[in-house]
Amino acid sequence: MKTLNENKEQQEEEEGSGCRAMEDKENNLKTARLWRDAALRSRKLRSNLRQLTLCSKNNQIILPDDISEIEVLNLGSNSLQELPDGLGSTLNNLRVLVLRRNKFSCVPCVVFELVQLVELDMSHNCLRSLPEGLSQLKGLKKLCISHNKIQFLPAQIGALQLLEELDISFNELHNVPRSFSCLHKLRTLDADHNKLNQFPPEILALSDLEELDCSGNTFEALPADITKLQQIKILWLSSLHMSSLPEAFCHLHNLESLMLDGNNLTTLPDSFGNLQRLKMINLSSNEFENFPQVILRITGLEELYLSRNKLTHIPEEIVQLEKLANLWLDNNNITYLPDSIVELEKLEELVLQGNQIAILPDNFGKLSRVNIWKVKDNPLIQPPYEVCMKGIPYIAAYQKELADSQLAVKPWLKLVLMGLKNAGKTQLRQSVVSRQQDTAGVQGNKGIEVTNWVADADRCLTFLVYDLSGKQNYDLIKPFFLSPGALYVLVVNLKTYLPRNFYAHIGYFLHLLSAKVPHAVVCLVGTHADLCGEMELEEKSLDIHRQIGLQEKRDIQTLRNLALQVDQALEQGFCVRTSSPHVLFYGVSDRNLRRKKAQLQYMLNQRLQILSPVLSVSCTETQRNIQRLREKLMSVADHRDIFPNLHRVLPKSWQMLEELHFKPKDLWLSWWDSARLGLQAGLTEDRLQSALSYLHESGKLLYFDDSRTLKEYVFHNLPRFIAILNVFFQRDESTLLDRLLSEGERGDKGRVSLVIEDEKGENLRVTHLQHHVEGFLQHGLLPSNVIRLLLRPLIQTQQDLHLIMELLEKMGICYCINKPRSKPLNGATAWYKFPSYVSSEEPRAEALASSSSIPLCPLLSVEQLHIQYSFPFLFPPGLFTRFSVQINSHVVQRSDGRHQIFAYRGKVPVEISHQPSKGKLQAETLSITSQASLPNIWTAWQAVTPLVEELNVLLQEWPGLHYSVHILCSKCLKRGSSSPHSFPGKSSLIPHISVGLIHC
Repeated sequence: MKTLNENKEQQEEEEGSGCRAMEDKENNLKTARLWRDAALRSRKLRSNLRQLTLCSKNNQIILPDDISEIEVLNLGSNSLQELPDGLGSTLNNLRVLVLRRNKFSCVPCVVFELVQLVELDMSHNCLRSLPEGLSQLKGLKKLCISHNKIQFLPAQIGALQLLEELDISFNELHNVPRSFSCLHKLRTLDADHNKLNQFPPEILALSDLEELDCSGNTFEALPADITKLQQIKILWLSSLHMSSLPEAFCHLHNLESLMLDGNNLTTLPDSFGNLQRLKMINLSSNEFENFPQVILRITGLEELYLSRNKLTHIPEEIVQLEKLANLWLDNNNITYLPDSIVELEKLEELVLQGNQIAILPDNFGKLSRVNIWKVKDNPLIQPPYEVCMKGIPYIAAYQKELADSQLAVKPWLKLVLMGLKNAGKTQLRQSVVSRQQDTAGVQGNKGIEVTNWVADADRCLTFLVYDLSGKQNYDLIKPFFLSPGALYVLVVNLKTYLPRNFYAHIGYFLHLLSAKVPHAVVCLVGTHADLCGEMELEEKSLDIHRQIGLQEKRDIQTLRNLALQVDQALEQGFCVRTSSPHVLFYGVSDRNLRRKKAQLQYMLNQRLQILSPVLSVSCTETQRNIQRLREKLMSVADHRDIFPNLHRVLPKSWQMLEELHFKPKDLWLSWWDSARLGLQAGLTEDRLQSALSYLHESGKLLYFDDSRTLKEYVFHNLPRFIAILNVFFQRDESTLLDRLLSEGERGDKGRVSLVIEDEKGENLRVTHLQHHVEGFLQHGLLPSNVIRLLLRPLIQTQQDLHLIMELLEKMGICYCINKPRSKPLNGATAWYKFPSYVSSEEPRAEALASSSSIPLCPLLSVEQLHIQYSFPFLFPPGLFTRFSVQINSHVVQRSDGRHQIFAYRGKVPVEISHQPSKGKLQAETLSITSQASLPNIWTAWQAVTPLVEELNVLLQEWPGLHYSVHILCSKCLKRGSSSPHSFPGKSSLIPHISVGLIHC
C-alpha cells in the first residue's frame, strides 16, 4: 500500500505557431509508428495475446480492428476526456480497463456497458463524484479511483459485493455511505489522505479485511470496537495525530505490519505485547521519551522504526528481539548503545545518525550482516568518527587492532586560519608558531601553507596549522581543508575593517563554516591592533559582535520560519497540498516534509560555536596578546566537551604506520610500498586498508579505495601535493612563465629562438609557452607536456604527472578533454581543462584540442525541463567548477562559459547555468535544463538524471547548507515569464514519464 504521493496529471497548453510545423512532422511520424505497432499487435493477437496498450492522437483514441478478444485494455496517460462510442459493444470479453492519468471529469457512460469487467483503474483523473450506474459493474473485484477530487461515494457502491480491492485514497471524502458495510468480500482498502474526521464505523463491518490504510486523515482516535477487524494483517495509521491507542487495539491478534508514524504517541498500551504475530512496527515521528518496553515481548519482531523521537537510551533487553533485521533509531537523543546490541546477529539495517553517541560497544564486528549503516552527526570518539563512517568491517578491524596491540594517545588538533586577503594570517601564524619577534617582512598570499606547531612539548600537544590564502583564486580548493573536529581562527584586519564591510570580512566566512562544518568552533582574532587607537579597537570589536549576533538572529529566524511552514503544511494534509499548484509545498508527501523538517532542525541545533570576545593582537615587535592567544588556543583544545577527539585512543600500529608514511620524500607510494611499511608497523595486508582509510578520513594522507586507478597508490606527501595545488591557482602570468623556464634560461624570456625541451624530447619555443600560459589564464586549457614543465621539480616522472592529473580530476579541479572513453591516447598529447579559469561569458567549444570546432547548441526544442537549485545563504565556492568536471563523463560536444555549459546527452541538448546573486535579497541559483518535444519529454528527464545525481553527491559534502530544489513551470517558461512559477522537487527522484512536464 502506498502513502507517498504520486504526481497528478497536469493541463497542457497549445503549441505556438512557430513550433507547429515541427510538431506536425513529429505527429506524422508518431502516427506511422502507432499504425505499425497496431499491425504488430494484431499479428500477436492471432497468437492469443489478449492485452492491448494504445496511445492517443490529439487526445483521441483510434481503436484497431478485430479487438473483440481483448481482455486487458490500457488507455492510461493519454489526456483523454471521453471514450469512443461503441466501445462496450466491441469489447465483449474485456476484463481489465486502465484509464489512469487522463482528464476524465466523470466516468464515461460506456464503461457501465462493460458488465464483465473485474478490474477498473480511474486513478489520477479529475473525478468529483461516482455515478449511480457504478452498480451495474457487479462483477468488479478491483476498483482504483485514487488521486481524484471525489467528495462522496454513492450508496450504490454497496452493490459491488464481489469487490476485493478498493483504493479511494487521495480524495476529499468526509465519510463513506452506510452501504459500504455490504462489501463483505473486501480484503484491501486504501482510504488514506482524505478528510475523514472519524474512523468510519462502516469499515468495522468488513470482517474479511486484511489490509487497511487510513493514514493522513483528520480523526485523532480509534474506536474501541476496532477489534471487529479480526482478520487485519497490515494496518496503516500514519499522520493522524493520535496521542494514544485503545487497550482493545491489542486484540488484533493477526496483525503483522503496523504503521503508526507521524502521531503524538508517548506510550503504548500495557497489553501491546499480545500482538505476537507482529513483524514490523513503525513508531517514527512520535513523542516517545522512553523506549516502549512492551515491544520487547514481541520476540518475532523483524523491523522496528523509532526515528525522530526523544529517546535517550536503548535497554539492554533489546537482545530479546533476536529476529530483528531492521532497527532505525536516527534523530533522537541517544547517548550510548547497550552492549547487548552486538548480539542481534540478524541485523541488516542499523540507522543511528543524529544522536549523541560517543562510544560504540566492543565486538561491534559481530553485526557483520548489516548492509545499511548510517551513523553521521554523532560525536564519536571510539572508534574515531572517520572509522565509523567507513562501515561495520572497518569498525571491526579497528576494535580488533585495538585489542591486539598497545594503545597510543597522541593529541593533535587541526588549526585553520582563514580570512580576507591582507588580514594578516601569515604574520599571525609566524608569530604564534615560531615565537619570532620580527615578522614585519613576512609575506603571505603563497596559497595554502601547512605548519606543525608543538604547543606543549610535555604533553606532545601538536597543532597542524593550515594557513588558507585569502585570494579568490583559491576558493575552489579551500573547502577541501575545512573538516569536522578542527579549530578555526577567523582573522580580521581591524585597521581596514568597516561596519559596512562586515559580511565580506566576517559574515561570509561564518556562513561558509556553518554550511561545510556545522557546529565548528570559531575563534575571532583581530590583527594590526598596533595601528588602531584603543577607542577604535573597542568600537570595532563591539560592532563585530553586534553584527554577528544580528546575522545569527536573521539566519535562525529564517530557518524557524521555514520549519513553521513545514509544520503548517503537515497540519493541512496532503489533500490541501494538492488542491492547487500555487499552494506551498504543492504535491510534497508527508514523509518528504518530515525529512525536510528534520534537516531544518539539524541546522538549527548545529550552530557555530563562536568564542568571544574578539582578541586583538599585534604581530610587530610588541607581540601584543600573542601569548594570550596561544594560551587561549591550548585551553580550548584541552576542553574535552569541545574537542573529544583530541583524546582519542588509537592502536599503536596505526600510529606507527602514520609515522612510517611520513618518512619517504616521494610524491606517492604504491600499494605494495605502503604494505611493506604496514608490515614494519605490525599490520598485515588485510588489516592495512582500514588504517589507511582512517588516515585518509582524518586528513593525514590521500587514499581513494573507490577509484580503479588511484586505489593502487597512497599519496602520503601532503605538503608536496599542496604545493602542486598552489602552482595551479596562482593566476599570475609572469610567475607561471618563470616556472616553465629552466634556471639557465630565465634571463631573456622574449627571445623567439629560445627553446625548451619537454619530456618527449620535443622543443617548445618560449613564445609557445607564453601562448599556452595565456590560453590557460583565459580558457583553462593546458597540454600535459606543458603541465609537466610547470610542476617541476615537484613531479619527476611521467607516472607522477599521470597520477597527479587523475587525482585532480577525482577532486573536480580539471578533466581531460581529449581522452577516449574506452581506449588510451596512443601517444597523443593530453589536453586538460581547468573550468575555474574560464573567463569568457559565452560558452566556447574546445577548438584548441580538436581538429574542428564544436558548434554551440542553442536549445530550440518545443518543451523545456528546468530544474533549479536555489542557495539563499551561501553558494558553495567551487561548486559550479567541480560540477563541470564531474559531468564530463556524461556529456559530449560540450561548450563552456564562465557561468554556463552547453552540451549533449546522446542527442538530447542540456544546459548547466550558474546565476550569481545580484544583491543580498536574491539567492544564487544553479540550473539544469533540457528540452524535447512533449511526446518525447521523458528523454529530457533521462538526460538530466545522471547530472542531478552528480550534483547531489557534491552537495552531500555540505551538511549544513540550506538550499531548495524546484522544477520551473513549463508554461511560464514558454511565455517568457521573468518570474516563472516553481514547484518543489525532491532532487533525488525523477518523475514518471506519464507526468510529462510540470506546469501551473
